Amino acid sequence: MNNRKCPDCGLVNFAAAEECKRCSAPLEPREAPAGFRPADSRDADAGAAEAAGPRRGLLRRAGAVLGLTFALLIACHASLLLSSDPATYNEREQVGRAVALIEQGGFTREAFLLRRLTNFRTSDNWWNSYVGHGEAYAATNFPFEVVTLYPEFLDYPVDDVERAVILLHEARHLAGEGEEAACAAVWRDKARLGWTKEKYGHTRVWRNVHELTRRHAPRLFGCGQDGRQDCFE
Repeated sequence: MNNRKCPDCGLVNFAAAEECKRCSAPLEPREAPAGFRPADSRDADAGAAEAAGPRRGLLRRAGAVLGLTFALLIACHASLLLSSDPATYNEREQVGRAVALIEQGGFTREAFLLRRLTNFRTSDNWWNSYVGHGEAYAATNFPFEVVTLYPEFLDYPVDDVERAVILLHEARHLAGEGEEAACAAVWRDKARLGWTKEKYGHTRVWRNVHELTRRHAPRLFGCGQDGRQDCFE
């Protein structure tokens, strides 16, 4: 136990003394031994450490889940490419001309998705083979940004404008939209590509897209006295 020295007269007093025995001056508070902290301070630090522990553990688990998810997405994307055939140079040229028309029509976001982020294939990957697609010009695997072009895409359109219409539909899927939204958007904005009934109403692509749109977005055909007229002719 340490004795306490009076700061006024210098007398050394007992450790338990509160004032100097000689001059009655109050003695300075005793200094805590090195490394000593009050109990309440130790309890507060222990509580903070306990609270930080679960947070750090939660962050580590969240990071592990995110890392695993990212790895699975990469592996799935690679499997889609490995199980399908890439588009040839001539096929990519056709796609490039159609995308240029889409951009000229003012669809800059769709053109960016198709030109910069999309991997074009010409045969079904394992996913498409499993799900099936029926009769289609193309199919999109979202969110992997893979578009499969079927022979109908290359053979049935009469020109690049009709291929642009098909790719505009797929671009809406690349952005995460469903079939109804994609059909409605393309049919509503088809004139911006120059795809009108007067010029293309006789083509197979027009008939197919018209039928598909009536099936998935019938509200676009509720105009006219009989409620059957195309609202965007």
